[in-house]
Amino acid sequence: MSARDDARTLALAEELGGQLARLKGAGPKVTQFLSMVQLAGEPALGALPDGAEAAPFADVRKVIEQDLGARVGKVFADIDEEPFAVASLGQVHRARTDDGDDVAVKVQHARVAEAVEADLRSLGVVAPIIKRLAPGLDAGAVLAELRERISDELDYEVEAQHQRRIERLFRGHADVRVPHVHTDLSTRRVLVTEYVDGLHHDGIRQLDDAERDRIGEIAFRFYFGLARREGIVAGDPHLDNCIVSPDGRLCVLDFGLLRDVGADEVQGERDIMRALADEDPQGVHDGLSRLGYLPDPDAFDPGALFEHLAGAGGWMLAPGFRRLDPAQVSEIFELGYPPRSPHFAVMRRLSMPAQTLLMRRTELGVLALLGELNAGGDWGAITAGGTPLPGT
Repeated sequence: MSARDDARTLALAEELGGQLARLKGAGPKVTQFLSMVQLAGEPALGALPDGAEAAPFADVRKVIEQDLGARVGKVFADIDEEPFAVASLGQVHRARTDDGDDVAVKVQHARVAEAVEADLRSLGVVAPIIKRLAPGLDAGAVLAELRERISDELDYEVEAQHQRRIERLFRGHADVRVPHVHTDLSTRRVLVTEYVDGLHHDGIRQLDDAERDRIGEIAFRFYFGLARREGIVAGDPHLDNCIVSPDGRLCVLDFGLLRDVGADEVQGERDIMRALADEDPQGVHDGLSRLGYLPDPDAFDPGALFEHLAGAGGWMLAPGFRRLDPAQVSEIFELGYPPRSPHFAVMRRLSMPAQTLLMRRTELGVLALLGELNAGGDWGAITAGGTPLPGT
């Protein structure tokens, strides 16, 4: 890409970022999603850095009582008024039910759904900029996928369904724990789940190398194994959604972003990964073509495609033990994702099948998680082996 083209591309990316910044409700989440397709700057390394502040408990109380149709004191024997977690859409309080169960009560911020939905309705204003940035992309399909996924996140009943599904898959598992959902106490804006005690973000990072490596491998196998075995893509892998239980199991949280992918897509992704591992540029080209990534297959050089994907995904294919840290993760992102990537001239001509958008987000999220953990493993061997968790 020439210096002039590079400047034009960066100017377009900045214009897109400026448009999204005006969307106060959905803007940060849309920006994070579009970074997955190399349009809106570097992908966020972990939880969304949106500066969310806790809502007053009076507002929280009102949402709970409106959705559950009863006074908070009638629903919970006790509830902490200070949240132990705050995010862009809601916050989480510890509570105890009348039956004596310790629970986590996730409550959506008042009026946030209306603000986000208004932004999603006006999202089409950025379609022309996206089309100029990435002519090969079906901007309409990508934005429709974003609307659907973010709308799912706004409905905690949908998240409850997702979480119950994953909890059933891993019930009694030796390495993974997913909190039980209290369905009778969960609504569109309130999600009540089993409270899990244990080590959170900072405590996990202070574990020794061997334990962090174990946790990293479990997370790697959990997220990629779900996609490969079950055709389920869970889109929020980051360290803030992990707890190491006292029994040593990795407790995984947050299933608001979940998507099924078809068997053909799963097999196609496996074929591309195998071709990358075998250093087969033509195989990579053919696999991308079959999945719809190449609008005009003959216009793409197999060698250039291989170089791009090897730079972005080579960390999980190369044989041998590799320890990842935040600096290495940033280098991989710089090489494979932002508009400044040396491969952007190729990348902007690629299509992005809308149903694969969440899969790309998951890949980046897992990489960022492993970097935060400074986790080591033979990622290539795990990938080649199909990434199953023991006991599944």
